[in-house]
Amino acid sequence: MTDAYIYDTARTPRGKGKPDGALHEVSAVRLSADILDALVARNGLDSRLIEDVIWGNVTQIGEQGACLARSAVLLSGLDESVPGVSVNRFCASGLEAVNMAAGQVMGGQGEAYIAGGVESMSRVPMGTDGGAIAADPELAMKAYFVPQGISSDIIATRYGFDRDTCDAYAVESQRRAARAWEEERFARSVAPVRDRNGLEILARDELPRPGTDMQSLGALKPSFRELGEVMPGFDAVALMKYPELERIAHVHHAGNSSGIADGAAGVLIGSKAFGTAAGLTPRARIRATAKIGSDPTIMLTGPVPVSRRVLERAGMSADDIDLFEVNEAFASVVLRFMQAFDLDHDRVNVNGGAIAMGHPLGATGAMILGTVLDELERSDKETALTTLCIGSGMGAATIIERV
Repeated sequence: MTDAYIYDTARTPRGKGKPDGALHEVSAVRLSADILDALVARNGLDSRLIEDVIWGNVTQIGEQGACLARSAVLLSGLDESVPGVSVNRFCASGLEAVNMAAGQVMGGQGEAYIAGGVESMSRVPMGTDGGAIAADPELAMKAYFVPQGISSDIIATRYGFDRDTCDAYAVESQRRAARAWEEERFARSVAPVRDRNGLEILARDELPRPGTDMQSLGALKPSFRELGEVMPGFDAVALMKYPELERIAHVHHAGNSSGIADGAAGVLIGSKAFGTAAGLTPRARIRATAKIGSDPTIMLTGPVPVSRRVLERAGMSADDIDLFEVNEAFASVVLRFMQAFDLDHDRVNVNGGAIAMGHPLGATGAMILGTVLDELERSDKETALTTLCIGSGMGAATIIERV
């Protein structure tokens, strides 16, 4: 089997995913095209060597519809011979695109790919594409559907994470993200977004609040209590499935949950033969990938079983991993992951995560893979595992090792 290597990564800064966010006037196709161009330009790459662009995107409707990946290729400077395909594995779409590209290289179905993803949550709001899991009563009842915020509170209730624990995790995420920006730990991968005149629109993540402390978070009301207890009463649905819980503790709010964001990220993946032909040196090898289905009601626990699967596939244990990057969809997701593997926090999300910097759904998986690769190089470590929880109960994971 052919080895698949990471040659480079690039991402935009994350913009606030609201109409007053810095990237609101920039479409998802433009964000995508700019990242494709950045990867080609910084590597002096002949784009005709690229077999395909595999691009994650969650809300595939309106300007993010109609095969956004191919649209991005056509808007970019890539040769028109490069095709594109859009994929949707909800919040792990960007990482799934990378894993699909790696699988194609490993299987000999092409020497080089650009994979990643995008989401413009300010222009195409989450959920506007509808979906049977929430809208079809037959499926919703069969799956005991509840919104993700309720799921995050179910995790906190089941595994014993109170409000203070979740808030303390969020404060630390903000502190780590601020330190990472101050020490320019993201400098290698972040490509500033510019307008058509070359003027800089956004050069660093817009969402972090470095002054966040326990007191400021303590003033925030739980975001999902009313959704659970009043209308339409999703706590009752959850308790039908998990009667042993007796009640759901609502501990999550805007400050300890991921921020809504805009952004794009890409990863240049190829074989050793591609690197030789293009005159490029690989930065890391993709050692193993995995995906899994999990309980659709608690929904967000997929990182635990999928990490066990990818570790087994790689012939490794958690002790063999130097750094873990676990998407901070909600504080309880990462707290549960660390609990399950008995991990010290100094090995997990060392530069903060989506609680501080935001979660542009289709892009995040590729973003955090690039972040952990940069950190492996900065800290002179060898191996990393990246994983995300996924809507409707799934998980995706990737293990990389430096070359």
